[in-house]
Amino acid sequence: MIDLLIGFLPDKLILICTIIAFVVPHSVYKINEKLHEDGDPAWKKVDREVE
Repeated sequence: MIDLLIGFLPDKLILICTIIAFVVPHSVYKINEKLHEDGDPAWKKVDREVE
């Protein structure tokens, strides 16, 4: 089944989709981490420093 799909997709498209599959979740993770650093209340920041 995978071979059939790979046969239809151009090599460049496979590479681009692979890169996007990594970049999008990684970007969401980093943005979420930054939002939590800036937006968490003070009592929650203290708990994170202890861990």
